[in-house]
Amino acid sequence: MSEAPNPMLSQIRAALHNVQDPEIRRPIDDLGMVEDVIIGDDGVVTVKVLLTVPGCPLHATIRQDVTRVLSAVRGVTGVEVEMGVMNDEQRAAMRKSLQGGKAENVIPFSQPGNLTRVVAVASGKGGVGKSSVTVNLALALAQRGLKVGLLDADIYGHSIPDLLGIGEARPTVVDEMILPVPVSGINVISMGMLKQSRDQVIAWRGPILDRAITQLLSDVFWGDLDYLLIDLPPGTGDVALAVGQKIPNSDVLVVTTPQSNVSEVSERAGTMAEMLHQHVLGVVENMSYYDVECPHCHEHHKVELFGAGGGQATADALSERCNRKINLLVQIPVDPRVSAGGETGSPIVLTDENSPTTQAIQTLAAIVTSHRKGLKGKALNLSVS
Repeated sequence: MSEAPNPMLSQIRAALHNVQDPEIRRPIDDLGMVEDVIIGDDGVVTVKVLLTVPGCPLHATIRQDVTRVLSAVRGVTGVEVEMGVMNDEQRAAMRKSLQGGKAENVIPFSQPGNLTRVVAVASGKGGVGKSSVTVNLALALAQRGLKVGLLDADIYGHSIPDLLGIGEARPTVVDEMILPVPVSGINVISMGMLKQSRDQVIAWRGPILDRAITQLLSDVFWGDLDYLLIDLPPGTGDVALAVGQKIPNSDVLVVTTPQSNVSEVSERAGTMAEMLHQHVLGVVENMSYYDVECPHCHEHHKVELFGAGGGQATADALSERCNRKINLLVQIPVDPRVSAGGETGSPIVLTDENSPTTQAIQTLAAIVTSHRKGLKGKALNLSVS
């Protein structure tokens, strides 16, 4: 006659369901990571947790979370967590479960019914602060309680990891499935994280670039995202073309500066997006002005360091090209702390919530979230009877 199960077991199982893998963001029991639970007569609970790969960088977080939730269960006097590693068969089963039986190299964001909003951030040329805008916007969206992924698609000039202070981070790879690196509430992947060394030079041509973008969109387990932000390289080259072709229903933000010569080339990035059936959400003018407090009257004045009117000129040109109204969404002021934060990996949205720059980014986040996904670029499957 078999012994009755310990009445604490169901409570312990329920508590373990509240522990998520920090990279995959799914309960560890659903992922098959809980191999065994032993309840001692003295109330000490021993849990064996299987890590996805040897040397999992976040094993300490999992251990702490398991200890925390089980210590709160009535009757538990102590918690011991033993760490093991999944075998090949277990990893393959987990990957199959996560992919839901989908075929390899399927880009989930282009599939019918996918609810993730994809926002590509583009610019006509480099040096306009596009990447810093992308990083701070992603963080501002996450602060609103949204699940956000950030793809650094600037293959040659990847800067996102350094801007977030994770320049040395490497993603976990489970049975050829890449797990993005979690940081400050968002999930991040960059070609810079996949190189063998920081000083390795990437010199790829069109076909290889296209395959790399496919891999970053399909082989990375992004999970259930509300938003995926894509930091495009400047200009209208192969990567921007590949993203537009692979996710034609994505949105695009065009970043420019107040200078008229910059606005002329920025307009081209938006024009190409519309040609690829993407939807230009609007124009962001970065480094618009410098906010200065007068030492005499203590009033704030806007000093236009780089001229004026470039953002509006870009919006007007795109409105004419696209035959619809495209607005200048925000003007983001110059703040030396943005550049300094890029060196230290401390984005201004996280370090000073009251700065004019942060407020402009938060306004942009509000505009992006208020925009409703339209039908542009989607097949409606209509038939005429």
